[in-house]
Amino acid sequence: MRLLKQRRMDRGNCSSITEFFLLGITNKPGMKMTLFTTFLVVYLINLLANLGMIILIRMDTQLHTPMYFFLSHLSFCDLCYSTAIGPKMLVDLLAENKSIPFIGCALQFLILCTFADSECLLLAVMAFDRYKAISNPLLYTVNMSNRVCFLLLGGVYLVGMTDALIHTTLAFRLCFCGPNEINHFFCDMPPLLLLSCSDTQVNELVIFTVFGFIELSTISGVLVSYCYIILSVVKIQSADGKLKAFSTCASHLTTVAIFQGTILFMYFRPSSSYSLDQDKMISLFYTLVIPMLNPLIYSLRNKDVKDALAKLKTKFCIK
Repeated sequence: MRLLKQRRMDRGNCSSITEFFLLGITNKPGMKMTLFTTFLVVYLINLLANLGMIILIRMDTQLHTPMYFFLSHLSFCDLCYSTAIGPKMLVDLLAENKSIPFIGCALQFLILCTFADSECLLLAVMAFDRYKAISNPLLYTVNMSNRVCFLLLGGVYLVGMTDALIHTTLAFRLCFCGPNEINHFFCDMPPLLLLSCSDTQVNELVIFTVFGFIELSTISGVLVSYCYIILSVVKIQSADGKLKAFSTCASHLTTVAIFQGTILFMYFRPSSSYSLDQDKMISLFYTLVIPMLNPLIYSLRNKDVKDALAKLKTKFCIK
């Protein structure tokens, strides 16, 4: 009761906070340079690999298919949300002043949420695309026409942006009376809500409901698509045909398993197992490491991408 009264009294100071301070990954000076070097390399590989994947798909006409159209946007999502986090985190590892403006914090979370949600949905769309390609290859280009691909992609980005706007608007209309130190290396929702002197029950309910629905829809879409894919593959007579069908799905399944597994562990594990240091490490993995891994997984396991890289290399060598 006393705490509630204090919160009400503090509401008059809602607008007093104009910036937040990010406490970062660690406060141990000896580890900062090592972490900076490690994650600078990770971010540069991430940047080069995802930009390279987008450019390669644009340049090679044989990759102008629905599968690679969606893959280029997967790289775009990875690039956007990792760039919203990576540069600021790297600067803060070496800087004394780790402040971020109130509006900058809101923008960082908005970008992260938009493209992370979009990636979740895009993985389900890519599973549906693989089902269409394997179940009826002769009608694949008709079923997955340019119009259908753009409609699916538009829906992905629309849902991602709508969800992000809802969470960002609800969170940054709360009262923040102080302190203004976020115990994280970016503006994530859980540590941000801990700083608010308002009632955050609505925010928590919306996060659980909306984000839970997106995760459930995505995972269900992937599972249903792969059930139909397995049924379609069983009907293929030749062993080579079955192997080829499964090989086209291997990279996508690997990406789904890593990304969704991390997200589920991050946000849906029991509160009793919650650890702030563990939370930061998991956040580092899904905001910087996974975006680096995705293009590498597709380039190392995909024959079409490897052939396109070989042609590009030959073309530049000849010149």
